[in-house]
Amino acid sequence: MPSVTSSLPEKHKLQGLDHLRALAITYVLLFHYQLFAHPDWVNSIGNFGWTGVDLFFVLSGFLIAGQLFDAVKKGKSISLKEFFAKRFFRIIPPYLVMFFLYTLIPFLREREHLAAWWKYLTFTLNFGLDLRTTGTFTHAWSLCVEEQFYLILPLTLLLFNHFKAGKKAAYILPGLFILGFIFRYVSWHYFVEPELSSDYFGAVWNQFIYYPTYNRLDGLLVGVSIAGAYTFYPQMKEAMNRYSNLLMCSGLIILIAAWFICTPEDTFITALWGFPLIASGYGLIVAAIVCPSNFFYKLKSVVTTQLATLSYGLYLSHKLLIHLCQNMLPKVGIEKNSNLMMACCFVAAIGGAVILRYTIEKPSLKIRDKVLQKWKREKLKESAAIAAT
Repeated sequence: MPSVTSSLPEKHKLQGLDHLRALAITYVLLFHYQLFAHPDWVNSIGNFGWTGVDLFFVLSGFLIAGQLFDAVKKGKSISLKEFFAKRFFRIIPPYLVMFFLYTLIPFLREREHLAAWWKYLTFTLNFGLDLRTTGTFTHAWSLCVEEQFYLILPLTLLLFNHFKAGKKAAYILPGLFILGFIFRYVSWHYFVEPELSSDYFGAVWNQFIYYPTYNRLDGLLVGVSIAGAYTFYPQMKEAMNRYSNLLMCSGLIILIAAWFICTPEDTFITALWGFPLIASGYGLIVAAIVCPSNFFYKLKSVVTTQLATLSYGLYLSHKLLIHLCQNMLPKVGIEKNSNLMMACCFVAAIGGAVILRYTIEKPSLKIRDKVLQKWKREKLKESAAIAAT
């Protein structure tokens, strides 16, 4: 998941948003655990776990847009080289490790069949992803959505800056929201509805509604909207700060309503209204939790901090490790659908994320810092040389 950066004070922002990242990854783990043998009680709390990805989208939109908007507000130019370097060293090395493990060691695959290798490497897996023919490493679809977002957002801001669009550029956000409704309606009407009675309806729903980027922009757009409002309209942030706890309660109420409306999730109502409703609920919570007056703003938790730190590694590796545990541990007498098996699977997933963190992620971030420092020194030398002439 994205690195943590916004216009709010870092030490406070990290504390608040870490709770949400921990919630998101926990919800995703519970949802995906239903794909394996599991205790019956998991269904009752894990069914809505598919929205954990939507929370990650809101967080990504808020954090990445906040970083870029802060530079724009300060009159600084957006350095695409630095922006993409930060994203590359944060995201690509762990992702490539998992991709090669899945590719080179078939025993590790939780389901049959990988998609074509180029779809993983070009981050286009989420387009045309058919679960009838592809069952392994499919959770990378959401990373594809985020990578496409990381590419388009800074380029769009540079384009607006080139044409001096100013605050008029904000009108594109409601336009994209409206397009989302149109795309989802068309996708449902022409591709999903004809398959309502099909045995493969679930796969069709995912392929044409759930996975494509053009249908899943709501969370990212909500995050971008919050970042824009808080960066360019400080008075709005001050107003939200006065009512942050009420704002958070409103978000929770919306999510509770969404839970009823969007269960089951593969319906027309979810397709058309569910995604924006869920994004709005999580958006209100994000907008509230970054306010100093919010209860969670200063609340410290070692558990959520560590889960947030490991969330990217957990997301990448959890299916593989759950699959391995459920294949191996029955040999020592642990039943697949037992609570003990579930605990072992989650411990293994956390252990795998720790290994990925300290062997791949942290070394990659150190290389990133060295590269950025080198570029900074070179830029200072160029500026000094220009000033001397």
